Amino acid sequence: MLSFRARSARKLKKTKYKIVNMKKLLVLLAVMTPALLFAQGWKSKTLVTIGDKNISAGEFMEVYEKNNVKSEVIDKKDVDEYLDMFINFKLKVTEAESLKMDTLPKFIKEYDGYRKQLAKPYFSNEAATEKLVEEAYERMQWDVNASHILIRCDIHTNATPADTLKAYNKALELRKRILKGEDFGDVAFEASNDPSARDTTVNGRFYKGNRGNLGYFTVFDMVYPFESGAYNTKEGELSMPVRSDFGYHIIKVNSKTPACGTIKAAHIFLIVDEKDPEKTDSLVRAKAYNIYNEIDKDGKNWDLMVKKYSDDKGSVQHGGMLTPFKVNQIVPEFIAAVKELDVNEFSEPVKTSYGYHIIKLVGKSGVKSFEDEKENITKRVEKDARAKVSDEAVLKRLKKENKFKENTKVKDAFIATIDSTLKEGNYVVAEGVDTNKTLFKLMKKEYKISDFIEFIKKNESKQPFMSEMAYAYQLYDEFVKESVFAYEDAHLEEKYPDFKLLVQEYHDGILLFDLMDKVVWKKAEVDTAGIRTFYEENKNDYMWGDRVKTIIINVNNADNVARAEEIARQDLSFDSIRAIVKAESLKGVTVKSPYFQKGDNVDIDETEWVAGTVRVVPSTVDNTTKIIKILEVREPEPKTYREARGVIISAYQAKLEEEWLNELKAKYPVTVNEKILEKVEKCYEN
Repeated sequence: MLSFRARSARKLKKTKYKIVNMKKLLVLLAVMTPALLFAQGWKSKTLVTIGDKNISAGEFMEVYEKNNVKSEVIDKKDVDEYLDMFINFKLKVTEAESLKMDTLPKFIKEYDGYRKQLAKPYFSNEAATEKLVEEAYERMQWDVNASHILIRCDIHTNATPADTLKAYNKALELRKRILKGEDFGDVAFEASNDPSARDTTVNGRFYKGNRGNLGYFTVFDMVYPFESGAYNTKEGELSMPVRSDFGYHIIKVNSKTPACGTIKAAHIFLIVDEKDPEKTDSLVRAKAYNIYNEIDKDGKNWDLMVKKYSDDKGSVQHGGMLTPFKVNQIVPEFIAAVKELDVNEFSEPVKTSYGYHIIKLVGKSGVKSFEDEKENITKRVEKDARAKVSDEAVLKRLKKENKFKENTKVKDAFIATIDSTLKEGNYVVAEGVDTNKTLFKLMKKEYKISDFIEFIKKNESKQPFMSEMAYAYQLYDEFVKESVFAYEDAHLEEKYPDFKLLVQEYHDGILLFDLMDKVVWKKAEVDTAGIRTFYEENKNDYMWGDRVKTIIINVNNADNVARAEEIARQDLSFDSIRAIVKAESLKGVTVKSPYFQKGDNVDIDETEWVAGTVRVVPSTVDNTTKIIKILEVREPEPKTYREARGVIISAYQAKLEEEWLNELKAKYPVTVNEKILEKVEKCYEN
């Protein structure tokens, strides 16, 4: 066993394995003895010790494989790198447990909530799940564009039968109006209880209603009843009223098209702002088409066009590339255009609620084979509302698995002692009842009459239309069901290792977040003096590159171009130029004085970086002209505290975390079993 520091200093020896051909491999497997296979028992041995905690190789390998081997992470880590991360993670969790943060009410409430959600799939019926998985895969082949009208009706106990019938009939009435010829969008705007159907103003900003159009979606994007209603309705038709947790929906299927899967696309975006006279819809539309006509047919100048014209500054440096997205994550007009494009083809300008987009399709993932998708779909189904299968089937399975054994004579004899106090909602135990007798067992755990009496006290209510015996048997069945489910829930971790691992990840993750928030993030927020000192000590790490200070005069009125250029060529400051423009009331002329680094702006890059240089750049896609004046060329220099504040705080947090980890390593010594580590490494060398 080596110390953590000693281990980090050693050089790892890597052995490369080659299998000559499959035949030799099959022969090797055929002659392997049980003793050789049993050698895998090393996984139960300790790989790393943190303080007084021993962590087995198997525990580490489960986490490593889940998060680094089988996952789709881009930055994959080798075993040593990941072990370092794993140790740091466990050090923090160990400290949190030492501080008893896992006993705090806030933690317990959050942890219990997550565990309940994670446990739900283990109380489902497998046969029903298989059918749901097949159904989901079939639906996965299609993207649906649908509109709906919602009539709200509380699906829970608040809604009376009369309320439910009233909502259903109203939905039917609206459906009839549409079938008779009324426009679906008009009816949705008027009558839908979904507020997104109507125009609205929030904080002074106007939002146009969607008139019921929900855009594109695929399987798992909507609540299950709505999803089923949409997929079971033919394109262009209206559904009957569909009940969900929200109420009744009338669904109109606008289109069903082959699924895109994950979409990769780039765009040139021009924002529309009717409050800005230079960005009205008509002007921006004309400019968008001029840009579109200026793009080479083969798209070779696409990146240049993006840099020159796109208002989406976050994507400019990446050729307009957007983060990969699904059909339900972006406005429907954008998706409709994407569906018409071939890879590397770009669209004519597309109008959305944000402005105009020229879209370039980079790729679509489509849908994988059923074999490839099955595991992921199954997980989604088990966590989805569609997993509500027959409780009786699940109860039967769990009774069998947990060896449920009932003492019928004891049950019947006890229920025979129950009198009318039960149906009156105030049960009194009869004299002479032996409450210590066992009603049933689950494995070795006994459930006694006293446990059932406690259940009765918690759940009884007046039952004027039911006999006390019938009510007693009903309560007994409920008691058995609750007990069986509770027993299964209490033993999930020991029955299902995957569940145990997942729950542990949530447990540790919640602890880690709370502790990091306390020790690093909030500390960095309030330690302004420490951040300032850190900046002064490290400011040379936060440098500007070569920069120019400029004056940019944008001219939207051709009559004023000559005058604006004349002013620019004079030896005047930014404030003086702006004062002249204001004094002369030069319409359509704006003046700014920004800094630029190389690569920030195409026009600036193409201008000679010499103080006093003036360059006139007329637009090729609209009637604007840009006049650039280089005021000053500045060599690399440290950013000011204000300019670097965001990255400084992030770096300071990293420093605090590093210092804290060093303290934890001293508090909880770390040792690694090198022989076991070598075995782990060999498992992943190929």
